[in-house]
Amino acid sequence: MLYAIMGTDVSDSLTRRLEARPEHVTRLKQLQAAGRLVLAGPHPAIDCEDPGEAGFSGSLIIAEFDSLASAQAWADADPYVSAGVYDRVIVKPFKRVLPA
Repeated sequence: MLYAIMGTDVSDSLTRRLEARPEHVTRLKQLQAAGRLVLAGPHPAIDCEDPGEAGFSGSLIIAEFDSLASAQAWADADPYVSAGVYDRVIVKPFKRVLPA
């Protein structure tokens, strides 16, 4: 089943985010290689593709996991969590409707 993992950044997270990003992206690429990643990306803090120093306000990942518990465990082990980038992370089941 698909799950949405929604992380909300702490204020002034950019430095921590940049430091933890290589490990974070490596884990996402592992999901992608396994054919389980639907999409992933950050939410710019301002209405701009490249927010520069404004940074990001959070991230969204939609991926396939065996259960809510396994999705939560994967999210809990994210380098952004251990680096203090995220203030909170919500994991919810996700049902894709479109595109089919």
